Amino acid sequence: MEFQELVGAVRSLEGALVIVPDESGPYPELAWGDAFFYYAPDGMMPERTQPYGTIITKDYPDDETSELGTAGRFRVNIHVGRELAAKIVDSGAVPAQADAFFAHPLYGAAGWVSVVNPADATGAAVILLLRTAHEEARARALRRGRRGAAE
Repeated sequence: MEFQELVGAVRSLEGALVIVPDESGPYPELAWGDAFFYYAPDGMMPERTQPYGTIITKDYPDDETSELGTAGRFRVNIHVGRELAAKIVDSGAVPAQADAFFAHPLYGAAGWVSVVNPADATGAAVILLLRTAHEEARARALRRGRRGAAE
């Protein structure tokens, strides 16, 4: 799977907001070229809500284990919850391994899973998990009465 294919899949979800920071916006340089996924039917980035998924294209400080400094590598991160994460994480996978689910190097204990360069083994599951995370973010927004959440 390619970065743009994943971004397109999320953009197709009702109420999805995909932020891909670049030098023209107010985002820090470190985030340029990455993607952040929110449920935001009003098109406004939520102020007090974390994204439900991200794609990062480079190593971040204190998060270099996926070896994203190598050309063509990116990592998809999805909040799936602790219970589901425990079921889908490959206990033998390491953060530098491509096309395998592993616990997010920093946020795994909070129910985040990651995949470097999803392909045949994980691609379909990544799309499904992003859809599920989107629906869960939508449900949370509706429970909270978030502006623009109701249709």
